[in-house]
Amino acid sequence: MTDDADRPAPRRPIPPLMDRLGELCQAGRDGAAYLWQVPGDAAALARIAEILTEIRGEGVKSGRREMTRLVDEMQAAAGASPSPQQVEILQDGFERLTRLWQSAKSGIF
Repeated sequence: MTDDADRPAPRRPIPPLMDRLGELCQAGRDGAAYLWQVPGDAAALARIAEILTEIRGEGVKSGRREMTRLVDEMQAAAGASPSPQQVEILQDGFERLTRLWQSAKSGIF
């Protein structure tokens, strides 16, 4: 016999409300996904570099030092020649930035 009837229903995950930093992380993640399909697109890479600069500025304003360190690493990767490794670093970096943003918004971190 189990106690499943006594347990409350599981909570639905509620994503945090989007702010400017969340929008930038989402746009960067979408741009990096596009680069996986077209790794030599200079305009998309330039847009990602702009997004990283904006994320760095938002991170500095909000005191998110871990985000600025990660953005610095990603900017170095964005400046490298187009390759699958470059795109993978950017995709992973934007995933990490998104997780940091979500945990900051939820109050965990």
